[in-house]
This record gives sequence, structure tokens and C-alpha cells, in this order.
Amino acid sequence: MSSATTDTRNVRKTLLGFVTSRSGDKSIKVTIPYKTPHPLYHKVINRKTVVHVHDEKNEAKLGDKVEIMETRPLSRLKRWRVISVVERSETAIGEAISEQDVAAQVPTKITKTEPSAPAPAAP
Repeated sequence: MSSATTDTRNVRKTLLGFVTSRSGDKSIKVTIPYKTPHPLYHKVINRKTVVHVHDEKNEAKLGDKVEIMETRPLSRLKRWRVISVVERSETAIGEAISEQDVAAQVPTKITKTEPSAPAPAAP
């Protein structure tokens, strides 16, 4: 084989996108946003592409920014795999809270602290 064919063989597309869904074990959906001008009016239009991605280590979470690479078909829809997690999202894990926790944080008429002045005595 010539060196020209071996160099072009390993060149694969890489894209950056955001994890929008974790559908199953080792599978995620990544949304890749891009902008394109309208052909007639030349206004910039926001578009997106959603791809199914293989996440071997289950390291990507919802909202993470990931770098993905094109690969051979891994299943019916998966043609991409995760290279790395570029940026972690700052979403907190959902926790159930009780009514007492909400009442302690939200000021109400009962929990407001008002300076209590003695009422003037009526003569």
C-alpha cells in the first residue's frame, strides 16, 4: 500500500456537541448546534443535528459538552463514539425535599421577623 492511502484512511470526523439524552447503557444522544445563512434572505438560522453516540465508559452525563468521533456502525443508529468529555455540566442531582425545608427557606408572614414595638395604651 502507498503512504497516501494509509494517511487518509485514519482521518475521521470529530465534532463537539452537548449530551441531551441518556437512553440506555453505553448510549447517549448528542445535539450538535450550528448556524447557516438563509439562501435568499441571508439571515442566520440556528440549526441542530442529533446523533446517537456510543459511550463505552458511561462517563458523559446530561448537559456535558463532549467531543465525538465518527466510527464504524456499532448498532442500527450508532455511528459515533465519545472521545472525551470537554466540559462538565453544573446540574445538581435531583433530591427530594420536604415541606419543612421549603418553609425554612421561603419567608412567609409567620417566619418574617418584624420589630415588635409595644402598642400605645388607650386612655
